[in-house]
Amino acid sequence: MAKSWQKWLGATAIAAAVGTVGVLGGAAVVYQAATKSFSRNRRKTKQRAIAENTAADNAWYLRHNPVEWTQTSLDGLILRASCIEATQPTKKVAILAHGLGHAREQMIPWAKTFHDWGYTVLMPDARAHGDSEGHTIGYGWPDRFDYNGWINQVIATYGEDCEIVLLGISMGAATVLATAGEDLPHNVKAVVADSGYASVLAEARYRIRNKYHLPVYPILPIADQYSRLAEGYRLSDGNIAQQLQKTHLPILFIQGANDETVPVENLDVLYRAAAGPKERYRDNEAGHIATRAKDPAKYDDLVKTFLEKYVD
Repeated sequence: MAKSWQKWLGATAIAAAVGTVGVLGGAAVVYQAATKSFSRNRRKTKQRAIAENTAADNAWYLRHNPVEWTQTSLDGLILRASCIEATQPTKKVAILAHGLGHAREQMIPWAKTFHDWGYTVLMPDARAHGDSEGHTIGYGWPDRFDYNGWINQVIATYGEDCEIVLLGISMGAATVLATAGEDLPHNVKAVVADSGYASVLAEARYRIRNKYHLPVYPILPIADQYSRLAEGYRLSDGNIAQQLQKTHLPILFIQGANDETVPVENLDVLYRAAAGPKERYRDNEAGHIATRAKDPAKYDDLVKTFLEKYVD
C-alpha cells in the first residue's frame, strides 16, 4: 500500500491527472505528493488526537500513568502502545484502535469508559502513526498482524485466562475487523467496529472520486499495481468484509447515517458478511465516528450491553 492516499495519487497517476483534469489538477497532485509525506507528519497525528479531546479526558489519561508497551512487527517496525491497568485486579482487557491521521490519544475517551467498567486498556499507535515506526499507512490490512502481536502480548502478560475485547474507529474499525478474520486465540471474545469500511480498494475509490475529484480510472488500477510492487500486496487484497466470513466472533457494528468519510452502506455490507453473532446500530444523525460524541451515554450503554453477553 502506498505511503498515503495522496502518495498514491502523486506516485502513480500524475500523467493521468494532468491529462484529465488539466495542469492545475496535475500540479495539485504533485503538491500533495511532495507535502503530505506521512513520515514528516507523524508528530501531527499525536497533536491532532490530543487537541480533539477535552482537557478533562487528557488529564485523566496522564493521571493514570500509562505504561509504554512495544513490539516488533513482522516486517521489523518498532510499534508502541499505552497500557493503563485496571483499578482492581481483572482478566478483562480492551485493545483500542484509533483512526487514520490520529494516534493512540484519540482513544482516551473510550479508554476512560472501559477503565470505569473495570477493564485494563491497551492503546496502540498504528504503524506510521504517533510514536510507532513506519512510513506506509496500512489502512488496517497489514495492521491485522500487528494487532495479533498485541493480543499475544496481552495474553503473555495477563495469563491464558484473560478475556480480550477489540474496539476500533474508522481505520481502527477496519483494523480490528481484519484482525478478527485471522486465527486468533480463544481469549478474544468480541469486537466493536465504529465507522469501518468493507474494502480498502472501495474506500480508495470513494476518496479519489469524492475528496480529490479525480478520475478513478486509470488512477486506481495503477495504484493497485503500484502497491503490489512497492509493498508486496495490492489494495484489492484488503477485503475486510471477506475476513468476517472466516470468524464467528461476536461483532457490534456502529455507524452514523451522515458519514461522509466512509459511505454508510459499508455498515450493511459488513453486517451481512459477518458469520458469527452480530448486531448493528445506525445513528440517523451522526457523521463519521460521531455517534458517541452525539450521545455518549447511549453509545456506552449500547457497547456495554453487547459486551456483557460475551465477557464475564
